[in-house]
Amino acid sequence: MNRTLEHILPRVQKPARYTGGEYNAVVKDRRAVDVRYALCFPDTYEIGMSNLGVRILYGLMNEMDGVWCERVFAPWGDMEEEMRREGIPLYGLESGDSIADFDLIGFSLGYEMAYTNVLNMLDLAGLPLRSGERTELSPIVVAGGTCAFNPEPLAPFVDLFVLGEGEDVSVEIIQLYRQAREECWSKEEFLQEAAQIPGIYVPAFYEPVYREDGTLEEMRIREGSGAPEKVRKRVVENMDGAYFPVKTIIPSTEIVHDRVMLELFRGCIRGCRFCQAGYVYRPVRSRSPELLAQYGKAACEDSGYQEMTLSSLSSTDYPCLLELCDDLLDYCAPRDIGLSLPSMRADTFSMNLMERLQRVRKGGLTFAPEAGTQRLRDAINKNLREEDLLQSVRTAFTGGWNGVKLYFMLGLPTETDED
Repeated sequence: MNRTLEHILPRVQKPARYTGGEYNAVVKDRRAVDVRYALCFPDTYEIGMSNLGVRILYGLMNEMDGVWCERVFAPWGDMEEEMRREGIPLYGLESGDSIADFDLIGFSLGYEMAYTNVLNMLDLAGLPLRSGERTELSPIVVAGGTCAFNPEPLAPFVDLFVLGEGEDVSVEIIQLYRQAREECWSKEEFLQEAAQIPGIYVPAFYEPVYREDGTLEEMRIREGSGAPEKVRKRVVENMDGAYFPVKTIIPSTEIVHDRVMLELFRGCIRGCRFCQAGYVYRPVRSRSPELLAQYGKAACEDSGYQEMTLSSLSSTDYPCLLELCDDLLDYCAPRDIGLSLPSMRADTFSMNLMERLQRVRKGGLTFAPEAGTQRLRDAINKNLREEDLLQSVRTAFTGGWNGVKLYFMLGLPTETDED
């Protein structure tokens, strides 16, 4: 560890956020790799380490020969103050090296409120914020995730955006970068070739044209760039063939979701009007129950976790849910491993499902009515009736639960005091 870092860690909250060295973290020989990728999450360690997308991309890229992907998280205010005072640049957790020396710097954008953290992290690394001021081939700044569908606020600062799911396109970007370096391309040449990869948006090749009232009229393609008129999102079509991180990093400190996460499917059949993810991750694509059970058991064996959660936008819509639960419960029950379903609809919670969940330690039950009146639920296309919710709560209490958590949103369009 950097001696200066060792000196400042006793002065900050939760120093384990900044040290790395966790079980299953990937450390490679610098001399044996030719591409280094800084996978940045613009929030704290506890939140970033709970993100399944980060875990997937980290494992996927580190399985590539000659590629070393390291994690980078936004430091809390006390650590940032110490880093700036001591002149410590933002670094990768695995090596401690400044991310300014990496080839590619990728940000995962999960929510718009993190946009300013992206700029702060670039500044902490000592890099120019604007993409036009970073003229060399490295580092290339990439951004993806759900909020890459709203890229314009960050367009002056990011070299390329990945629209859609990142597993396949991340590999293609790395392969293209390798070619660019071997053939001594300029950054401009690399971006021109990258813009031809489906799902890649290069902001430098587009110019927004505004009307007099300030609304957008068109995005004009820069002449000679060869950029496509429309950028179409990338979709992983075969979920059974997609990478899943069975060997996942076990954090050295508590994180928000500290458990095995099994991704049942992507997308959602519901179409609630407020749900960004439900639209971004269309269409619905499921994993087979046999493969999910295999992943879940292997992940528990490797990690020692005593809790497993079945993750999706609406878990009770998974067609093979009862079959999967039976398989997993045969494994979990004798080992005292909890099984939880965090994304349940009140209108699909059944006695059959409750009886299965009773076989292991009870997790929390969460339902999301979202709005307090039927009129407003109908307006947002939630389509959940009050009697459905009350029946599901009765079912849960009959089964031995003594509390449920309800999610509501305030400030929905057309909302009144009555709502």
